[in-house]
Order: sequence, then structure tokens, then C-alpha cells
Amino acid sequence: MSVTAHDSTVDMETGLNTDSTPAHHLSSRSIRSFVLRQGRMSSAQHRYLDDMMPKIGIPYRPGPVDLTAAFGRVAPKILEIGFGMGETTAQIAASHPETDYLGVEVHNPGVGALCKLIAEGNIANLRIIRHDAVEVLRDMIPDGALSGVHVFFPDPWRKARHYKRRLIQPDFVALIGTKLSPGGYLHCATDWENYAEWMLETLSASTLKNTADGFAPRPLYRPPTKFENRGLRLGHGVWDIIFRLPQ
Repeated sequence: MSVTAHDSTVDMETGLNTDSTPAHHLSSRSIRSFVLRQGRMSSAQHRYLDDMMPKIGIPYRPGPVDLTAAFGRVAPKILEIGFGMGETTAQIAASHPETDYLGVEVHNPGVGALCKLIAEGNIANLRIIRHDAVEVLRDMIPDGALSGVHVFFPDPWRKARHYKRRLIQPDFVALIGTKLSPGGYLHCATDWENYAEWMLETLSASTLKNTADGFAPRPLYRPPTKFENRGLRLGHGVWDIIFRLPQ
């Protein structure tokens, strides 16, 4: 059911704006793709969070951010959504110093852990925004500014009634498409087969184009995580989906 207000259509069940543009569809965040579990932070995570975020953190604000100024150089910019405890993010950034990486995460323990890895590894090409990734993309990232977006192992929301909470939705993929430069890519990975099929179907219906015939082989730049390796030993599958914005 929907109602019209101020020339826009609002779904009464979700509270989301249902106008045709991605920004309109994501103008309300009444449905979140994450549960804010702050968890326990170690003293080291607290210390590095307090020390490093003033240096490498970018505060959320509802306006475009100058990514060139934030990194102090002109270079390709890759956004990672939901970096967890940051091991993969730090490893990728350290292995590719020619590229700048922007990690977005809402959970303080993970932010503190990545701050520690950045400090210990002297990683200069990695910045952090501690905020909801949908709002960061919608409000802060200029159109065409990104060479790539990584979404590795997001919450699969396994129950059918919770599928609406999944991060990979048509409107969100459309929004990502507006932030990619021509040839830029969206790389998703999951160890939940139903979500992999959901991702493939959703991206296939977008303006982005698949780089493979179905699922893609894991590219060398994405190192397997400890959790992933354990799952593979147990016979669990892992699926990579990589689509590009046409040139």
C-alpha cells in the first residue's frame, strides 16, 4: 500500500519513498541492513580508535566529500562496505598502494581493529567513515567518483521474511551505479548460496554488466578470509559476483 505526499509516493509498510530515482528510494532508512551490535572492545581497539580516527577518519556529513583532498592525491578510489574487523581491507590496501580505499563500517570494534592495522602497517591509502553505508553513498560520494565498490560477506538475512533487509537490493545497486566511473565495478562475495543467487539476479537486472558467465572466479586482489578458509574446509561454497558499468 502506498500514499502520495509532497509529489512523492511512500510505501506504508516500509516507510520508503517509492519514486523512480535511487536517491528517492533510499531517502528513508526505516529498514536497515545491519543490526548495531557494538560488542566488547579491547583496550587496544579503544586506544587506536581514539588516536587514529582524527587522522584517517572522515566524519559523516550530508554533502559531497572531496576524495582527492581526503587522500591528498589523484588516484583510483575503491569503496568497501562493511569491512568487519578489517583484515581483508588492510591487506588489499597494503598490496595496492597505487589505489585509495575508503572503508565504511558502523561497528566500533571493527573500526578500532582496522585503525590498529592501519597504524601498525603504516598504511597511507586507507580512510574510514564510521556510518551507515547507504547514507554515505547517497549523501557523500559524488557521482562517478568510484572505480570500484566491494561488498564482501554482508549479512545474508537468511529467513525469507527478512530478505527486505538485505543490503543488495535493486535501488541500492542503482545508487552504486551512479557513483561508479565508466568501467568501474561492483564486486560482491558471499558464502550463502541463496544470497549469491539473489545478488546475481539483482545485478543482472541492473544497468551493470556481468564480467563472467554467471559467478566469477575469485580475483587475486580479494584474499580469502580465515572464516572463508574454514568454511571451504567444511565444504561450504563461496561465490563472487563482479559487474561493471559500461564504458
